[in-house]
Amino acid sequence: MKTETVPTPVASETEGFQTGEVLTVAGAHFVHDSFSAFLSPLLPLIQDRLGTSYAATGGLSIFIQLPSLLNPFLGYAADRISLRYFIILAPAITATLSSSLGLVHSYFALALLLLTAGVSVAAFHAPAPAMIGRISGKRVGTGMSIFMASGELGRTLGPLLVSSAVIWWGLEGIWRLAILGWLCSAVLYWRLHNLSAQPAHRGGSLAELWPQVRQVYPALLWILATKAFLAVALTTYLPIFMSDTKNASLWLAAASLTVLEAAGVVGALATGTYSDKLGRRWVLTALYVLAPFALFGFLAAPEPLLFPLLLALGLTAISPTPVMMALVQDYFPQHRALANGIFLTANFLTRALAIWVVGWLADSFGLHTAFLWSGIIGLTTVVGVWMLPKNEVMES
Repeated sequence: MKTETVPTPVASETEGFQTGEVLTVAGAHFVHDSFSAFLSPLLPLIQDRLGTSYAATGGLSIFIQLPSLLNPFLGYAADRISLRYFIILAPAITATLSSSLGLVHSYFALALLLLTAGVSVAAFHAPAPAMIGRISGKRVGTGMSIFMASGELGRTLGPLLVSSAVIWWGLEGIWRLAILGWLCSAVLYWRLHNLSAQPAHRGGSLAELWPQVRQVYPALLWILATKAFLAVALTTYLPIFMSDTKNASLWLAAASLTVLEAAGVVGALATGTYSDKLGRRWVLTALYVLAPFALFGFLAAPEPLLFPLLLALGLTAISPTPVMMALVQDYFPQHRALANGIFLTANFLTRALAIWVVGWLADSFGLHTAFLWSGIIGLTTVVGVWMLPKNEVMES
């Protein structure tokens, strides 16, 4: 397949890897995403409370992702001014809103609450990866691995935390967990209030960015659109799948998501670092080929093999994200936050479509069939990987 060559990415504004700052921002990602992961494990309870269909229940996750449409604007601003207070305050705000899910009793109120939480999520995720790219020096893949693995660890422990809180206090009592987010924001203020999130060199004009967008983003959109089905099946519908298809308890259904995300932590730590050495294209190819077959195995496996196969799915289906994020940083070194914002918006749009389609398939043909087709579509993701333009990091 024909690929075009784009310029080799320039070095980061900061040559050295700033370990303390990287770990601080990564720690914020861990706490923040622990709370943003509350929704999926609560979906079986929400579905019982509201009596909604699979598509309507899964569609609630669209509302928390809808403000991702703001990411290009946030990214554009982050390339020019410091947005560090967005990073500092987001864990407290997201924690407060996510911990209030048990206090509302209508679909409209839940949608509004999740939409507001989504604004906080967007405000964190637009500038934070660009900051990581700036303070990681030339080891952007490693920095992004630590950052994304921390988020995966948060999404690993978040379901267990909220399901345990439901057991202790009931769905209405999980608001008590919000204090953890406020403590995190206090620590972030202490550590980051003097650290600028603004790049040392402001990006050029949008006209300068557009030619490279035209080269890179068609392939990225293909990747995002096809991988979204497999990702949505696992991260949004897995607890419902385990509850309805496997008759698992709420805690066991949440534990399945935790096993998946735990393996994703290990994978996320490895993939970005290895992509610095082996090349982004080869690492992505391996992951996007193996993940669908791991899903097929999961669907056909007897009960004793379900959790081992969830580990395999976490290592393959969840772990490409650091490589994708590092790839965006590579292609757009002068517009990192803006390019990341466009990427996150495209990711939201493709995920929103996939959530609806997978939910419709589940309502029409059953969850097993919906998962099967998600894996089949996921197999075509590798085509987009080989459509990406060449550079030294892609081919290392």
